[in-house]
Amino acid sequence: MKRRGIWNWQKTVLLTLVYCMVTAGFARAEEEKPTADLTVSVLSQYIWRGFALSEDSVVVQPSMAVGYKGFAFNLWGNLDTDPTNDLDNWNETDMTLSYDWAAGPMGFSAGYIFYALDGAQDSQEVYLSLGLDVLLSPTVTVYREIYHAPHWFITADISHSFALPAEMSLDLGAQVSYLSSDDEGAYPEVDDHGVVKGEYDNFHHGVLSAALNIPVSEYITVTPEMYWSFPLCDDSESLTRDAGLSVTDDNDNFVYGGVSVSFAF
Repeated sequence: MKRRGIWNWQKTVLLTLVYCMVTAGFARAEEEKPTADLTVSVLSQYIWRGFALSEDSVVVQPSMAVGYKGFAFNLWGNLDTDPTNDLDNWNETDMTLSYDWAAGPMGFSAGYIFYALDGAQDSQEVYLSLGLDVLLSPTVTVYREIYHAPHWFITADISHSFALPAEMSLDLGAQVSYLSSDDEGAYPEVDDHGVVKGEYDNFHHGVLSAALNIPVSEYITVTPEMYWSFPLCDDSESLTRDAGLSVTDDNDNFVYGGVSVSFAF
């Protein structure tokens, strides 16, 4: 069922964000200046937390962000060039408010995410992240759904950036996740025959990633990127294929990629 009346608040947020980005360029701060970033990614598929949210179509995902003194606001969207299930081409808009701070080698981030979805109920999450400024930059992030379908989603990441000639860099990353659901209707444990056995509570999916950052000017970077998303256990395979969360029902491994263009100042 499609929701109505969302465009009004989206338009307001977009206009506010554009205003902030414009005025940020004229702001004068003695210690720290505001930052702004506009990124457009073109990818072969939309995969979210191990679930395929598009199939056989290119997706375009623009993102705009402003930040100042640890606070940040990000607006992200998904445009599917050939959506399934009678969805609109523009079928998701996410708004994130966050605050980052550091204490010695530890970096913290806390935030709130609002997911405005076409064809599904909107979602809201809060999260807390802890990262260490050591080799491989290990990071753990805990998400909690607070609007409907309550669940915990926990990720553990490692990454490393390799400096290359001409100021390029190669970013490699790996992530594993754990999903603990309080609602079997949203995230069920499903057996090999598609029968629901209860609420999902297990390791979920892993992701390997590679991105080549190519600066083309002081403010613009082009980034080809590739990802491999895969289940971590049999329960995850069944959830990905049979629980109806993915638009595909015959695959639980996804290799996808594309290119992102970023303008930052």
